[in-house]
Parts: sequence; structure tokens; C-alpha cells
Amino acid sequence: MTIEQEVPEMNLTALLDNGAFTQALSRDVPCQQEDPELWFAETPDDVEFAKALCGTCPVQDACFKGALARREPWGVWGGQLFIGGTVVARKRPRGRPRKDAAAVAAATAEHASAEAARVLAGRAS
Repeated sequence: MTIEQEVPEMNLTALLDNGAFTQALSRDVPCQQEDPELWFAETPDDVEFAKALCGTCPVQDACFKGALARREPWGVWGGQLFIGGTVVARKRPRGRPRKDAAAVAAATAEHASAEAARVLAGRAS
């Protein structure tokens, strides 16, 4: 038995109906500049990097609200990670959790923020 569910296509210009949003999209919006697969990454490092890139996005709030309204099942939307339709703090790596998982997660998030800042600074120059 196959169950098909129609999922609306993500269209950033449909999130807001005003000129400011369209102008924002013509600028450097991270999800339009980077590899789209990054926002649906498998590794926790890549997910944290995507979330960090969203931190500077001018449409971050609208993207997050749109994802909630559409009930997005997974991916990084508006700087938040959706897994199974629920917002979660961090993506867990495969396998058994490490004993020092909290320290590793904090270091991963810090590294991702620094990497995102480096990428964004490179775009500005």
C-alpha cells in the first residue's frame, strides 16, 4: 500500500508578499549561494555549518515561520533543524553516543560558526 502526500514546493518568494523580501533575495541569501544539499546534510558538522550561515540571513524569521506552516519534515530552515517535523537542537551522529558528547557538540557548533563567518567574510570582499 502506498500513501502519497502532496508537499508544497519551497518557494522563498512566496514566504512574504512585499518588495523588501524580493530585494533581500536579490542579495546574498545563504541558501541561494551555497550547495542546496547543505541544508539537508547527513553529518552534524554540515548541519551546524548550515545553521550558522542562516544566522546572517535577512529572511531567517520568515523562512522558519514558512517551514512551520508547511510542516517541513526535515532540513535546516531559518537557522533551525527539523527532524521528523520537529525542531531539534542538534543532529546526532550515527552510532552510539560518545561519553563526551556535550563537549563535542559545543566544539562542533563553535567551529561551524567560525567557518560560516569565514565564508561570509570571503563573499563580502
